[in-house]
Amino acid sequence: MRVLGVDPGTSVTGYGVVDVGDGNGAPPLPGRLVECGTITLASRAPLARRLQQLHEGIADLILRHRPTTLALEDAFLQKNVRTTLVLGHARGVVLLAAQQAGLNIFHYPPATIKKTVAGAGAARKAQVAMMVARLLRLAHPPRPADAADGVAVALTHILRA
Repeated sequence: MRVLGVDPGTSVTGYGVVDVGDGNGAPPLPGRLVECGTITLASRAPLARRLQQLHEGIADLILRHRPTTLALEDAFLQKNVRTTLVLGHARGVVLLAAQQAGLNIFHYPPATIKKTVAGAGAARKAQVAMMVARLLRLAHPPRPADAADGVAVALTHILRA
């Protein structure tokens, strides 16, 4: 199984692609990091253009890595309603790309991701990144922090599946 984890945003979207062992000489759980990074969108571009760029970026990741599953961080209510609404748009285009590719889709709240990976639902970004590195036996946490968040989403699905 190959999982694409996504931490969506309309400026920066973090992602991580993780392979899971199947018992046939493949990597043991929780998996092996294939790739992680960010999709950075033109901050001054109109929202519709940024959403198009995000969709194209996710579709390209799906095409290159052929995941079977998309794990996506749920939107959380922010004080600024507009920010929450715009984040919902970003999640929508990620979901569209995954649905078009026929992926299995799973959603996880931020606190669940933090608790699963770092052991505490209120863990800080640095704690999550450190635990991602430890779980995947990496020399250092994925950078930037948004990339580590995307990997954490993928690991959450793997550890909870």
